[in-house]
Amino acid sequence: MAFFLGVLGAFRDNQVFLLAGALAYYLLLSIVPLLILMWMALSRLVDQQALLKTLGEYLERIVPGQSAAILDELYRFSSNSSHISWMLVGTLIFFSSQGFSVLEKSMSIIFLHRIELRRRHIALSAVIPYCYVVVLVLGLLVMTLISQMLQSIGAEHLEAFGLVWSLKGASGKLVYLLGVVAEVILLTSLYLIVPAGSKTWRHALVGASAATLAWELIRHPLMWYFQTRSKVGLVYGSLTSAIVILTSFEVFSLLLLLGAQVIAEYERIGTDNEVPPLAPTEILPTTHG
Repeated sequence: MAFFLGVLGAFRDNQVFLLAGALAYYLLLSIVPLLILMWMALSRLVDQQALLKTLGEYLERIVPGQSAAILDELYRFSSNSSHISWMLVGTLIFFSSQGFSVLEKSMSIIFLHRIELRRRHIALSAVIPYCYVVVLVLGLLVMTLISQMLQSIGAEHLEAFGLVWSLKGASGKLVYLLGVVAEVILLTSLYLIVPAGSKTWRHALVGASAATLAWELIRHPLMWYFQTRSKVGLVYGSLTSAIVILTSFEVFSLLLLLGAQVIAEYERIGTDNEVPPLAPTEILPTTHG
């Protein structure tokens, strides 16, 4: 109970709600450019319909019920992709990296006790976001290929001991489990790489598992609420999709930072050094990637 109260106290002192709002805002700005980069990189390597289906499945894990709106923008872009210049590609890469920059700032506040002991070189901080963009592109390629393989398995059946078991429906469950595993791996890597200072992969794995479990428990009711009970469309009209996506991003960002706060408080157990929280003016994102 003392640990739980300590996490909540640090959560409040570090103004994580404000950090999550900033992170959600930059995620909203960078999600479409990031998907455009992925589309440009992979649309010639794999079947475009399979790629769109995979994107839709995993977008539902981040923006429940709103993946169709984002895919519509992506489809509109793909119809005019011949007009893309290298300058625009550079702009897309820049904006795609901003979400990672804000995430690093947020992690720096939560893991301030690490930074006081060991600071990261600014050049390394500038490179990490672009490396993550490459990793996400490769990860989407692997997920698309695996999803195609699982869907082909779903059309088969097993025969054993004179009995026949249809594998129809099993592919959907396997794709779902694959998404959960991929989410845990991604969050673990974020908790390991983004914060500066020494770290332990076991702590990162526990924090990622907790954040993933919390998000899986929340996103289904969140999707149900927006689809059945929410009246946000009456208030915001044509801005409804953007508001719903932003809200989903903020909830996800809160859980992401909550997992980081759990790790940070666990690392402080048995230490006497208390790190004062930063003022709100110190959390503004920088302009570099």
